[in-house]
Amino acid sequence: MALSKTPYRGTRDFFPQDMRLRNYIFAKMSEVSEVYSYEPYDGPLLEEVSLYLAKSGEELINEQIYSFMDRGERHVAIRPEMTPTVARMVAQIHREVPKPLRWYAIPNLMRYEKPQKGRLREFWQYNADIFGAGIHGEVEIIQLCISILKSFGANSTHFDVHLNDRRIVDLIFKEFIKLDSEATHKLYKLVDRKNKMDADKFSAEVRVITQDETKAQIFEEYANLTMVEALKTFVSKFTEANQDFFQFYDNLKALGFAEYLVYDPSVVRGLDYYTGVVFEIFDKHPDNRRAVAGGGAYANLLQIFNEQPLEGVGVGLGEVPLTEFLKAHNLLPDVSRAQIDYLVSYIDQEGEALAMKVAAELRAHHKKTELLFGAQKPKKVFTSAEKKETSFVVFIGLDEAQNNQVKVKNLKTREETVYSYNDFFKTI
Repeated sequence: MALSKTPYRGTRDFFPQDMRLRNYIFAKMSEVSEVYSYEPYDGPLLEEVSLYLAKSGEELINEQIYSFMDRGERHVAIRPEMTPTVARMVAQIHREVPKPLRWYAIPNLMRYEKPQKGRLREFWQYNADIFGAGIHGEVEIIQLCISILKSFGANSTHFDVHLNDRRIVDLIFKEFIKLDSEATHKLYKLVDRKNKMDADKFSAEVRVITQDETKAQIFEEYANLTMVEALKTFVSKFTEANQDFFQFYDNLKALGFAEYLVYDPSVVRGLDYYTGVVFEIFDKHPDNRRAVAGGGAYANLLQIFNEQPLEGVGVGLGEVPLTEFLKAHNLLPDVSRAQIDYLVSYIDQEGEALAMKVAAELRAHHKKTELLFGAQKPKKVFTSAEKKETSFVVFIGLDEAQNNQVKVKNLKTREETVYSYNDFFKTI
């Protein structure tokens, strides 16, 4: 039986054209991150399953990870996310290094999920985290995310940032409504699904969980808030409204980001380790209304390594949903053709040695250079140049070979110039 030519379900082959787009996206992410002084890091593709169990819980372990027993009888997994790895790495060195730590990575991850639009089993995800910066880090991570999307040409007509705060959610659930831990957990799961549910069904489920009409009304009033000022008024009914979230929000407004910000009580983020601001960045295109990125603040992540709490805040931005976002808004670059600076050709066999010498020298000058092998007629040379985004074509004919000259055509201006060999390299 012949082997299949298609990749494993939920994974992709990256042909050169696909790599051109992937490299473009990764370069933008890296460029903006380093402007903000975030440093790149990486970790192993395999981690022990116990690391994910301690941080992410059994749902991820039971349903989504690719795991196996290695030859040493250790239970290991292909990394499904990067946060446990960065926590493990920071736990090793955080006592000896100045704060805050600003790190980013674009790791290759795998999760056993049902492949669908915007979601695959193998994917790359931009991760950025800042440790030891408190509310300033929460503000900066939102600023960083907006800057990354703006670097692709996006603006507030294309996406918005939905904000909430787990401290306020906990205050409402545990202090205002005062439910037990089981009912509180159910409410967390319910509010996380609110925007995908019919309003009457949501209301009915709230009453089933709370078993109290007054508590249900308080919770529904909270769940239907859409403005930060309304949230402040709501919270002030029960306690002094001096939560850090309001200062965080005011700081973002002062930086000029008000047009991007949406208060959304349904954003609670499923992972239990979030302890502060949580957010999701949503595509506003009607055909692609989904989260592109998400993250939040955490204070207790290092405790799984018996380390003292260290506040941090991070974001995950998947390249698959980001690509769908850019596609929906016509923000993808044209990557149909490879870009080269010089296409070097020789018309007669006598020009081969000089052509090879010219190509080698151009590459030594860090110019993207392709050498056409074999004597080629000009028409065929131009056909080859058109298949790629070529800036200049170099012709070495019999005259050029005999006189140590280089004929160069600028494909943008259509200007053709003959140089001596030495003068040509002075011009570049």
